[in-house]
Amino acid sequence: MESRAKILGHGAHPILIVFPLGLLSTAVIFDVIYLITGNGRWSDVAYYMIAAGLIGGLAAAVPGFIDWLAIPKGTRARRVGLIHGVGNDIVLLLFFVSWWLRRGAAPAGAPDFPGDPPTLALVMSFAGAELAMATDWQGGELVERHRMDVHEGAHLDAPNTLSGRPASERE
Repeated sequence: MESRAKILGHGAHPILIVFPLGLLSTAVIFDVIYLITGNGRWSDVAYYMIAAGLIGGLAAAVPGFIDWLAIPKGTRARRVGLIHGVGNDIVLLLFFVSWWLRRGAAPAGAPDFPGDPPTLALVMSFAGAELAMATDWQGGELVERHRMDVHEGAHLDAPNTLSGRPASERE
């Protein structure tokens, strides 16, 4: 089943998810570096990466929801898509809570940076990253097992999407 929301002939959702995945996972890595080094600058950067990842996640959710609505009801793909979507909504919520808790952590005289994050903020981002691994696997199931966002007639010698020729045409 082909995507309903496209960018230059490709599904928009798979294109857009790389941004929140990269930003949010890197924020977690920076939090780990903060915990190892005690250098608050790593946590400061993680704070802004979470904010950008949340924006990217919301942008990716819109075409994902549009595509999910097009999956036939009563199918396993629809159920997997629901788990994937709701799970990623929870991921964004966990990271939002992490970001929100960090806002007031700046020491007096340092308004430009959020400062050392509370432990609960770190727990929320780590839990969000853990859940994201499971929900992203579900997204892989949708593409690789259920052929979501795969062009009809796709094959190893299919023409370029921008050529305007159908995937079933041989070059």
